[in-house]
Amino acid sequence: MKKKGFHLFDAVLMSVVVIMVVESAAPAAAIGPSQFFWWIFLLVFFFLPYGLISSELGTTYTGDGGLYDWVKEAFGTRWGGRLAWLYWINYPIWMASLAVLFSQVIGTIFQMKLSIWGSMLIQLAFVWLVVILGNKPVAESKFIIDLAAFAKIFIIASLTCLGIYVAATKGVANDLSGANLLPHLNGSSLSNLSVIIFNFLGFEVVATMSGNMDNPQKQIPKAMIFGGVLIALLYLLAAFSMGVAIPAAKLSPSSGLLDSFILLLGKMNWFVILIGVFFLYTLASEMVSWALGVNIVSDYAAKDGALPQIFGKEDKNKMPVGTGYLNGIVATILVIIAPFIPNQDIFWAFFSLNVVALLLSYTLMFPAFIKLRQLQPEKKRPFKVSGNKLMINLVTWVPELLLITTIIMTIVPLNGSHAEITSKLPILIGTIITIILGEVIVRFAEKRAQRSVKKG
Repeated sequence: MKKKGFHLFDAVLMSVVVIMVVESAAPAAAIGPSQFFWWIFLLVFFFLPYGLISSELGTTYTGDGGLYDWVKEAFGTRWGGRLAWLYWINYPIWMASLAVLFSQVIGTIFQMKLSIWGSMLIQLAFVWLVVILGNKPVAESKFIIDLAAFAKIFIIASLTCLGIYVAATKGVANDLSGANLLPHLNGSSLSNLSVIIFNFLGFEVVATMSGNMDNPQKQIPKAMIFGGVLIALLYLLAAFSMGVAIPAAKLSPSSGLLDSFILLLGKMNWFVILIGVFFLYTLASEMVSWALGVNIVSDYAAKDGALPQIFGKEDKNKMPVGTGYLNGIVATILVIIAPFIPNQDIFWAFFSLNVVALLLSYTLMFPAFIKLRQLQPEKKRPFKVSGNKLMINLVTWVPELLLITTIIMTIVPLNGSHAEITSKLPILIGTIITIILGEVIVRFAEKRAQRSVKKG
């Protein structure tokens, strides 16, 4: 029987949509000129091993569970449930942050001063549009993914051309020479590295689409190679162009992209409005593309007894609408309470917490990879990471160490300054609450599953 038309071309474009997160290019660029060192460093020591490991796991364990399956197979259902919770909860928080950004971009490009209630209505419309589209089968949504990839490429290509022109004719806003390109080993710079790593994540979402591919054993590794090269190039070009336009100290995490276009062009005009419309589209489309992976993993985990049953509710097309509606409910609650949170940049507050939750889920993937190699050495691996024992250990533990280090740098106020405490303490508290709540929910689901087995 023929698969539902999700080919290599679609997989490559999906990897661009899922991984190339345009709105987080500005927070990463805020690191300053040293970001170029960190992009290249993390490309080599995180992105490359992560892509290789995702390729092996995604083609060896081809079920719909994705990350959940890998962790459960290695460490048991409870650890799989913890992974599924962290992997899921980041999504509605991220959705809320993009809803806030969506209304801000509308206000900027159409030069409207939105009221709190006007902003909230736009944000809620964004949330539920994403929920509805995210509940559609992948074969019906792939045109959204394909178009979004081209929109992202157009945005970055336009930003790059303008950046090169302005750099050649007027100079750059940041000193991109000598020692300024070297890394600054301070808490402020290092805490932003989590955003760069976040920008590299998502290949396993493509792997969860294996059931819709014609030949996943060959298509997934190729999609990761081709998509990875394209994504790396786009990120570096975006970083350069923003560095041309805005001094790093003045770059806003939420409005940096559009600010860069306005400064490079000298004023707000029709082209900035066009870019803004494309940007709005990419915000919605990347949420839809991530939903295709996050919802399936959560649904799968619920059916396995690792998450509560509500996550496993499906419609007549077998789509995981229970998780989809939960996404909308949580994001709606966050959007409603956002105006009452004492933070000058709500987008960045929500976005930071979502980044930490997602990074925490990936800390389980790398140990699962090496554990499965040990537990199932004879299992057929259509794509296998090559190398001796030392190389496999390096590929596993170097990115794991980078993940843990950046999480600590992001949530722990290491220097004790007032600025660090006020910026990081809410994220630390939110992270602790998220972990505790997840543990309660996973244990509840586990006990319910045990009672069901006894009754059966």
